[in-house]
Amino acid sequence: MRLKDKVAIITGAGRGIGRATALRFAEEGARVVVADVDLDEAQGVADEIAAKDGRAVAVKVNVTDRASINAMVQTVLDHFGGRIDVLINNAGTIRDSQLVKMTEENFDLVININLKGVFNCTQAVVPTMIAQGSGVILSTSSLVAPYGNYGQTNYVASKAGVVGMTKVWARELGRKGIRVNAVAPGFIETRLTAGIPDKVVEKLVERISLGHFGQPVDIANAYVWLASDEARYVSGHVLAVDGGATL
Repeated sequence: MRLKDKVAIITGAGRGIGRATALRFAEEGARVVVADVDLDEAQGVADEIAAKDGRAVAVKVNVTDRASINAMVQTVLDHFGGRIDVLINNAGTIRDSQLVKMTEENFDLVININLKGVFNCTQAVVPTMIAQGSGVILSTSSLVAPYGNYGQTNYVASKAGVVGMTKVWARELGRKGIRVNAVAPGFIETRLTAGIPDKVVEKLVERISLGHFGQPVDIANAYVWLASDEARYVSGHVLAVDGGATL
């Protein structure tokens, strides 16, 4: 088991990529904190893990609320003996529209969850990682971060910001024994992509070298590797998992 006894917090773990990552981490022996704004969904994932003899605790967290995050961190420290080995910043949302139609409310919502939420959670766990002399911070970016995408001013800005913070933190925290990386998923079959019209899907698939959308477990497997000792010399990297869509 590559993550035996590691304590891993995964935000946005109630569904999609986060859920798949929580399940894979448990399979690899991690003690998983299934963190989500929807406690019922988080508990459902924790129950799935427990049913397979894994170890997990469900925690409600709002990544835009410092008090909520601090409460989550304290719960983790109390529940798992004062350690936090891995943080996966996966919570995210979309509110797409063209620039001239985008509301300030929707711009702020996406930035606050996708970008500031990553900052909030990371800042909250880093003191524990520094004190223990080790840790892994992983965040979900996107294939659109370096290229842009029509109608996604807020989303692209947030995911490009995640890349920037990843690079900064890798520089700042490396000497503290903390590795910092990001994953840039391509088109993955989740609830977010389920509503895309078939004609649009066909055009998107044409861009993908492997000829199909990915599955949440494809991203989860990347996170498992990056969190494991197999990636012990990898830091400041953004790993594209997109089926060759960005070639």
